[in-house]
Amino acid sequence: MKVLVTGGSGRLGTAVVDGLLASGHEVVSVDRRAPDRHRGQWFAADLTVADEARWALAQVRPDAVVHLAAIAVPFSRPEPEILRVNAALAHHVCAAALDAGVRGVVVASSPTVVGYGAPAGWVPSYLPIDEAHPVRPWHAYGLSKLVAEQVVRMFTAQAGDRMRLSAVRPCYVIGADEWAGAPTQQGHTVRERLDDPALAAGSLFNYVDARDAADLVALLLSAADDLPNGETFFAGAADALAREPLAELLPRFHPGTAGAAAALVGDAPAFSTAQAERLLGWKPRRTWRTELR
Repeated sequence: MKVLVTGGSGRLGTAVVDGLLASGHEVVSVDRRAPDRHRGQWFAADLTVADEARWALAQVRPDAVVHLAAIAVPFSRPEPEILRVNAALAHHVCAAALDAGVRGVVVASSPTVVGYGAPAGWVPSYLPIDEAHPVRPWHAYGLSKLVAEQVVRMFTAQAGDRMRLSAVRPCYVIGADEWAGAPTQQGHTVRERLDDPALAAGSLFNYVDARDAADLVALLLSAADDLPNGETFFAGAADALAREPLAELLPRFHPGTAGAAAALVGDAPAFSTAQAERLLGWKPRRTWRTELR
């Protein structure tokens, strides 16, 4: 396929472009920032402008689109800007894809839609959290990603089987350079997050290797016709980013979670990827125990 990847210069975007190219797809990345590699497959565009999104899709004429472009870190910009930019990106890219006759679209969401870490308190309905768990975002980033999921459902309703869409919720993405000691997106190294549980507690110790998340994205494209249209999938590692069991850690940092956390045995994570395994045969292959250097 010819695949257009928005946000292809980012942490996850780089891994997605690498993975699709390695699988033999023709890949074009669109981003406002130039990538570190594959510059021959990249051009710049501001996809928050509807006409520019349509122009980008018309230039490439892809078979499929992977939409990753976003303000990717909560509170990294003013709240109204995060909501406006991320919601506009999701809408404009999906609308342009439909106009261009694109067959398959994958849109990046986030586990933050669940609402963990809310200042007023948060207790999960159950653990591990799956795609059916209630959502209650408490900041603009989480809300913008929930809007992106609703955009997927809106265009599913509009297009029917003319366009196959899915949403993916990647956990805290860790790239190859971060396993080697580079700072993660919040400024700490992976080892620091392991050494001080408080650093990863806010995100319920979730994480995923960028290459594993990229593999799931590729599967979502290749199996699009066989999946329920508009479905959502978690992409997470098979364990938690913690040296202690979450049954002990979560109640320490999130009061009221002890009952639900008791269901997490050993190094089990707080988020379930059973749906991706059941519908796609996807399993994460990398953990901090195999990758940290």
